[in-house]
Amino acid sequence: MSSNSNFSFSSSSSFSTSTTTNGQTSGTRYAEQTSSNPQGTTVHTASQNLGETPVVESKQYDAQGRELRSGGTSQPVIEDVTDNDKLYEERMEDEYAKREGGA
Repeated sequence: MSSNSNFSFSSSSSFSTSTTTNGQTSGTRYAEQTSSNPQGTTVHTASQNLGETPVVESKQYDAQGRELRSGGTSQPVIEDVTDNDKLYEERMEDEYAKREGGA
């Protein structure tokens, strides 16, 4: 029995929700379509809140699961979150000080 690495896969799903409170209706629609082959995966998503413009997004991933940036490159993204960590710590310290009556 020979092994065949040529494959393709496609799936789609969608759902919608709606709620009426005090005569006001709100709702959301969401759809996703995924296609995969030996070269990678493409994911298309669309979401829309009632009365708003739809938000559509497409992402591509290489065969190793790395997201491809526009232009088709799959370089890993390294982000320095040092400043975010410091800001978070400062906010938490402020919050604790407020709760203890110090600020």
